[in-house]
Amino acid sequence: MDKQTEIELQAAAFRRLQHHLMTDRTDVQNIDMMNLTGFCRNCLSRWYQEAANERGIDMTKDQGREAFYGMTMADWKANFQTDASPQQQSEFEQGGDH
Repeated sequence: MDKQTEIELQAAAFRRLQHHLMTDRTDVQNIDMMNLTGFCRNCLSRWYQEAANERGIDMTKDQGREAFYGMTMADWKANFQTDASPQQQSEFEQGGDH
């Protein structure tokens, strides 16, 4: 496989993951993802921002989040985020590096 095809397949997989998290599974909370996998939507948006910054594209944290979420963080929270339960919060705090 040539390098360009590999990049295109990686980009397609990323877009599918993004669609899955932003459309298909809005019920899955970021704290649950952090507790189970050690990353969440915010991590993905930060990695997107960091990749842009590494390439000389000026992108803030909020711009990275909006690019990944397809909406502002305030809109995401209002539409999809629920309060963390005491158990979720405890698991998050015990998880170490976040």
